[in-house]
Amino acid sequence: MTAGMYLPTFFVKQKFAMTTNRYELYAAGPDGSFGQLMGLAEQKRMAFKEEVTFYEDASKSRAVFSFKARKRIDLGSGYDIVDEARQPLGFFKKDFGASLMRSTFQIEGPGYAGTGQERSQAIALIRRFTDIPFLPIHFDFTTADGQPLLGVERQGSVRDKYTVHVPDQRVDFRVAAAVAVGLDALMQR
Repeated sequence: MTAGMYLPTFFVKQKFAMTTNRYELYAAGPDGSFGQLMGLAEQKRMAFKEEVTFYEDASKSRAVFSFKARKRIDLGSGYDIVDEARQPLGFFKKDFGASLMRSTFQIEGPGYAGTGQERSQAIALIRRFTDIPFLPIHFDFTTADGQPLLGVERQGSVRDKYTVHVPDQRVDFRVAAAVAVGLDALMQR
């Protein structure tokens, strides 16, 4: 089964402003370059991270999907991902117990569920005990039987840039994009 909006590879670019984090989503071109703009999201800094809305373009005239915390205070409650008609697309949450030494997230969608964890234990430990900017951060999400769902790779650079690979066609682009932005926002990057 292929998701309603499947995209095998795309990029997330974060742009910094004084009061907001802006995320731009681009399809990957055939040569691996930035292709078509697929949407953007803005999140106010220092605000509760309870909802992030993704827009069709810079005019922000049409919201196309979002993720929202199930509970305002309970950080372990998770985030529902919905389309523009507020219909559910998926769910993700941080597994705080498993995240003590290496950040770990759970993901669910139609016909699949999995766990994502930072690829490198060494980088995870360095991130926890130092404030070195621009460390590469990679997450691999797999099903319980080890099948890959999606991968999120942050390149070390002045501005955060993520490459998102989605080998499992059941994973909707909007779910993968929400998870990629959520990883950045929840890790307070």
